[in-house]
Amino acid sequence: MSKYRNIKTVVDGIKFDSKKEAARYCELKLLVRADVIRDLRLQVPFELCPSVTIGGKKQRPIIYKADFVYTENGAQVVEDTKGMRTAEYVIKRKLMKHVHGIEIKET
Repeated sequence: MSKYRNIKTVVDGIKFDSKKEAARYCELKLLVRADVIRDLRLQVPFELCPSVTIGGKKQRPIIYKADFVYTENGAQVVEDTKGMRTAEYVIKRKLMKHVHGIEIKET
């Protein structure tokens, strides 16, 4: 069991961090089949801050990985399945809005 008590779950050979995320994937697959959404992608990375050098040491870029990205009614939707909002996630959510102009849909 993980730090936040979520149970890793496998669906279609894909490992999800939680049962909730796996269930949402199944719902989104049905919406794709029903032609309500399209272009469903999983674990899509968004760069929030490029790599920088601090004190002579190169630091990795800051990346937010969206659980799901898809198109609905012609618009891109970036979705995150949340059981618990961590402080790190809250900061990344704000940076997504500031850097990319994207509001994350939380389910």
